[in-house]
Amino acid sequence: MDTLHHPPPPPTGSPTSMAKRPCSSSPSQNPRPPPHFSQMDHLLHSFLSFPDSSLPISLDLSFDRLLDSSHSDADQSLLIDRAHNLGCLLLRAANRSARRRASLHNSAAWVLPPDLTIKVFSMLDSQSLCYAAATCSMFNKCAMDPLCYANIDLTTVVPKVNNAVVSTMIQRAGKSLQSLKLGVVPGPTGSPGSSQPLVYTIRNSVDVSSFSWNDKRTRQGKESSILTRSCLYPLSGDNGATGTLLRRLHLYNIERMDNASLCVALAACPSLLDLEIVVLHVELRQTLMSVSSNCHFIERLFFESSKTGRDDSLKSPTCFELVNNCPNISSLSLRGFKLHDYKVRILVKGFRKLKYADFSTSYSITGTFLRNLGNGSGGSLLEVLILRDCMHLREMEVARFLTAVLAGDFKFLKHLDISNREGLASEGDWYQRSYNSSFIPLKQVSEVRPDICLLVEFPSEGCFLDIDHIMDSDINSELGLPFQQSGHTSVGAMLTSSLESSYNSDQGSGNEEYQDSATKCTDNWRGGFFSSELKLKKDHESGNQCLKSCGHKAGKIELEKRKQ
Repeated sequence: MDTLHHPPPPPTGSPTSMAKRPCSSSPSQNPRPPPHFSQMDHLLHSFLSFPDSSLPISLDLSFDRLLDSSHSDADQSLLIDRAHNLGCLLLRAANRSARRRASLHNSAAWVLPPDLTIKVFSMLDSQSLCYAAATCSMFNKCAMDPLCYANIDLTTVVPKVNNAVVSTMIQRAGKSLQSLKLGVVPGPTGSPGSSQPLVYTIRNSVDVSSFSWNDKRTRQGKESSILTRSCLYPLSGDNGATGTLLRRLHLYNIERMDNASLCVALAACPSLLDLEIVVLHVELRQTLMSVSSNCHFIERLFFESSKTGRDDSLKSPTCFELVNNCPNISSLSLRGFKLHDYKVRILVKGFRKLKYADFSTSYSITGTFLRNLGNGSGGSLLEVLILRDCMHLREMEVARFLTAVLAGDFKFLKHLDISNREGLASEGDWYQRSYNSSFIPLKQVSEVRPDICLLVEFPSEGCFLDIDHIMDSDINSELGLPFQQSGHTSVGAMLTSSLESSYNSDQGSGNEEYQDSATKCTDNWRGGFFSSELKLKKDHESGNQCLKSCGHKAGKIELEKRKQ
């Protein structure tokens, strides 16, 4: 019989390599145990030296003979229990040794040292990091390093993360935490200039048919996968040291977040540079006051309202405080708020480093804040300006702005978006919409400044589908009354004409706050009547087109049908 030849030991001082596992051999080929073995070692060695072919039969016969030699049923039960326990202990020891050998093998096969492994793991997203940590004990040890949790991203398309997961991640990061992203981001967004809100609701939810049942059902006995207002409390842990070095905080669709909890979290993050808040039920004014009081180094502020056009809490003193206390802001996005032009002008003129400004879906912006903006210190560095779907944006103000661009102002401007699904407001009558303005110098700007990307997307003049969509949205729910064309139309026209002068006076005079409070109620009424008047106008225009194409009788029938 051939003997098993073992390779010679490596020389002293040379790195040892993982020896190949020898092939299975018969018990007669196993070497004798060393003399320092204990009685248990000798017993286990003898037990494991039995050949695999005869071991099952021999073991069964031996165990039966032991049971037969017992004199009582209690002794036999005790013997069986001890055999079970001994088998479990032996299995546990074998598994532990297998894991240790596998870890040694991985350590020898993995070419990167621990410090570089931790560096690689720190570049992974949070989910991939958890997968890597569950691979083996070596990876798990490297994945527990705080540097691996410096950038935590727990955003999902359906709610799957709770407060316990967030707390565990933040505790692992400790003082190394630099970025934290939480909440529900409902699927891929549209184009970069799109004003579609990132709202996770029943009307704007994702298709969850592809998710497993475990993702959708509520796990009994466990906390539900919903973030609450206390999900950011770990940032204040360790006497506030956890959030001290946090640079980036992004929060999406956390429905249970409130003003007090958000302000406490911001107070624990004095080094914050990037703050993004999307569809949280928090007030704009209190949030900006907390930012101006605690986050003096912030450079990017993105805030999207959960109540489009209904949050008018921002006041002029808050704007001045934000400008004075946070002078490093270069990117400002306030989407979906009720912002008057004088407040926007305070912000744009005050931030001298501002390069990116986005006021999409703002309710009260007319564009007057753009006047004489490019020839001063504030606003002259603008590279991106987005005024998409601003209901009150006037075509005349847009024309004046582009004329200033042609005159040499806004030399750094690279992107301008004035698209509006309702068209631009006319100068004389703001609820009269313009869909193809002839005096806006779009062609001239494209020729003189070809480096500027102009996004000008308007619906066709005869289209009323978007208006129907608006009428079915939150406007009717805010009014709380069924829409009736005949009565509200005439009253709306009278109310709009009587209040036009007070609305147009919102240009930045000394009575801004008084004007804001005086027109707070009337703006809500005018928003509803605006949609009413606009829909009637579209119906008449569509009826007139039918009169021309299908004849007088058919067009009249179509018009009467739409009026009903």
